[in-house]
Amino acid sequence: MDSRSPQQLLTGAEQRTAPRKPLKTRAVLTVKGAPPLAVRTLDISVQGICLSFLQPLPVGLTGSLTVDLLIEGKLHTINVVAKAAYCIFSGGQYKVGFQFTGVDLATVTLLAKFLR
Repeated sequence: MDSRSPQQLLTGAEQRTAPRKPLKTRAVLTVKGAPPLAVRTLDISVQGICLSFLQPLPVGLTGSLTVDLLIEGKLHTINVVAKAAYCIFSGGQYKVGFQFTGVDLATVTLLAKFLR
């Protein structure tokens, strides 16, 4: 379920272009036709987020994510639509990278503040 090219797999080339920050918290993934799923976050950037799963998810899966960010001592909740860009098995878990799509200005601003 890994969407990286053979060259990327062999070289370990990084797909993510934006700086990311570790984020160990809970999030909720909602996919049309399925109940909301509580997941764990691994890291986040202004362009996307990496989530941990016990089972693989298909690349291309689109859903809504709700994530809480602690910014300047206050808890802020972001809601974004995201699409699974890759799914790899590592360290006993499936790491699924989601790329944000159609993020509004308020969310971009919160992400930028969190990433400082």
